[in-house]
Amino acid sequence: MTLARPPRRDAGIPLPEPAGHDDIPELNRVFSDAFTERYRKDGMTGVRVPELNPAIWRYAIDDAEGGALVWRDEAGDVVAFNIAHASGAEGWMGPLAVHPDWQGIGLGKAVVKAGIEWLAARRTAVVGLETMPRTMDNIGFYSALGFVPSRLTITVTVEAARAEAPVSLWSRLPAAHREAVLAACRAVTAGRLPGYDYTREIRLTDELGLGDTVVLERAGRVHGFAIFHSVPLVEGRSREELRVLKLVVEKEEHLDELVRLLAVAARRTGTKRLAIRAQGDYPSAYRRLIALGARVRWTDLRMTATGHEEPVAADGVIFSNWEI
Repeated sequence: MTLARPPRRDAGIPLPEPAGHDDIPELNRVFSDAFTERYRKDGMTGVRVPELNPAIWRYAIDDAEGGALVWRDEAGDVVAFNIAHASGAEGWMGPLAVHPDWQGIGLGKAVVKAGIEWLAARRTAVVGLETMPRTMDNIGFYSALGFVPSRLTITVTVEAARAEAPVSLWSRLPAAHREAVLAACRAVTAGRLPGYDYTREIRLTDELGLGDTVVLERAGRVHGFAIFHSVPLVEGRSREELRVLKLVVEKEEHLDELVRLLAVAARRTGTKRLAIRAQGDYPSAYRRLIALGARVRWTDLRMTATGHEEPVAADGVIFSNWEI
């Protein structure tokens, strides 16, 4: 489908509407067209961004709990979207995009401001997003809306590993034990960063069958966990990566063991490697990942709204993926 540019540059900006599962084909189209155009402007003319697995979109919409918004043209076609998430005190937006045919009329500003307002209504302490660090246009655009650059997020991969050691997965725990472990995961997270809570993501990942949560539990005590998705990011492709969405450890020294368990989980789910998005404000944890054989694959720039900056855990490690 080809979308027509609005007939006037001063055409009114449409109002946002809640996004639903029925919008996924259009979300995919706008996503692919917008990010393909972004790569073209960055000089990567041969890149065509593929559409995402619909299961991933369902997760993003459900995880947003009302923060998934779309903008439509007069024909009712989706021309922009923003999916905002609140994990307790942590608020972030992503993905968000405006179709290339609708850029340059102020719609992008409306899309970002709507996400900020939705997160403000939920009183999140953090309001953030990620963009490509080499893209000056994007950085300048978000800066004009009150966002400031903070840390790099470095995506690293670790090869899957074979081992006989047991891996504790939340979905396979006895039903009577599951809720207690969920509460312990919440406590470990909030103990590192007050108000942060990833238990919704643990439940939703299991309910939608997208992956699971590795629980680092010793002597009946939870020391950390990692939520992962193992379904292909692009529908129809093989399972190449186990993607870690959230990773929390009580002490930094627990990171090595949790990563090894994730590498075993990757092998057992039929994926070749695991991918972790490590925030640059945990340099010692990053060095641990490199020592474990992690390879650097990609970088993103974290940006946060002024007055809503992202804190860093004084003890332990929290890696939070702001992408789906």
